Amino acid sequence: MKQKLITILLVFTAITTFGQTPTTSIPDKNNYSTNTVLTVSDMVTNKSINPLKKVPLDTALILIYDYDGSLFSFDLESEQISWTVKATDAYTEMCANKVTLHDGVIYVPFINGEIFAIDNQTGAIFWKSRLGNSTDQIVLKDQIPVINDGKLFITAQNQNIYALNIKDGSLLWNYKLDSTNNDIPVLFFDNKIFAQSGSNFYSFDANTGKLLYQKTFEEAIHGKPVTDGENIFIANEKDIVFALSPNTPDILWQFKLDENQFNIKERIFCKDKKLYFAAQGSEVSSVYAVDSKTGTRLWKTDFKEDNIEYIIEESDNIFGYTRKGKLFQLDITNGEIALETKLTTMPISNLEFPDDDSLFYYSDAALIQFDFKTKDENEVYLRTSIKDNVYSAYIKMIR
Repeated sequence: MKQKLITILLVFTAITTFGQTPTTSIPDKNNYSTNTVLTVSDMVTNKSINPLKKVPLDTALILIYDYDGSLFSFDLESEQISWTVKATDAYTEMCANKVTLHDGVIYVPFINGEIFAIDNQTGAIFWKSRLGNSTDQIVLKDQIPVINDGKLFITAQNQNIYALNIKDGSLLWNYKLDSTNNDIPVLFFDNKIFAQSGSNFYSFDANTGKLLYQKTFEEAIHGKPVTDGENIFIANEKDIVFALSPNTPDILWQFKLDENQFNIKERIFCKDKKLYFAAQGSEVSSVYAVDSKTGTRLWKTDFKEDNIEYIIEESDNIFGYTRKGKLFQLDITNGEIALETKLTTMPISNLEFPDDDSLFYYSDAALIQFDFKTKDENEVYLRTSIKDNVYSAYIKMIR
């Protein structure tokens, strides 16, 4: 009788979610899941609307995932909005996630647990999936869909990591994690998925979801996992960066930040066997370069009485901005400051580079194109209203 009630509840919830009966996904028997029967809070419902196909890129478009939770496409040539997509029932206006473009298809997660696959040219939806059934809490936060070999990998605040089929959004496998606070993207490397949750770090077989290893640390792991093509690098929520073997949970080396520095989170990347990361601090915030083989510090650049919010590598330079709105450019070889300017509009998104002469970012009021030569902040798209307490936004050029 209990099993029948669960089944009825799942079907009723699916009808409520999508307006008609979609498919409730259950992992294949050869795949791994910690739940023999998916509960309502864990389940995945998916609805295929149009057959998934590769789509040519409309390179005149830039995607804006606005901080009110709506995703729209803006035509840089006509300066018009081409299409807009929103979540079905997000209980609050909030972006808090990023999008992935793969074969001309946009995969966008919403805070309510929905994930859409969208045609980049028209905004037409190929399929919709939903993780869980919550309408009053955040399910997906600070996530970017990681796609490889026909699978989409993502972690959720309902304590699960999911692998979905990119053809229709159906569930391939899921695994119950240690913590509900899962707001760091996963890493795909060597047919494995690496993910953190609480004080635990996991390695899964990407195809089946089989747990390969789980390592427990003294402090919570709160840094995005990255790789140099050989090993894996993660940071805890305080002041240590770890180098791990991809096949065993062995710590190869660890690097301690300067005193009173912490919270690397997603400000970390690898290039040419070097590891770069930015740490925040109570008095000094710094960008570090470390040899990925040995953990030896190569250089460090300090920003006093400010905190680094964001960094990215572009054309052998490190670009970023601080909490006080300082845009900077560092030479990746030695950390020397090549550009440092105080912006009048505060970035709340990532940086995108349309050419060698400018960059895009999103502020609370507009999409801004910053000109390197003139230092002008040109408004490309202007919002009709400005909200208080903005969390984040995300932009992506179609290319």
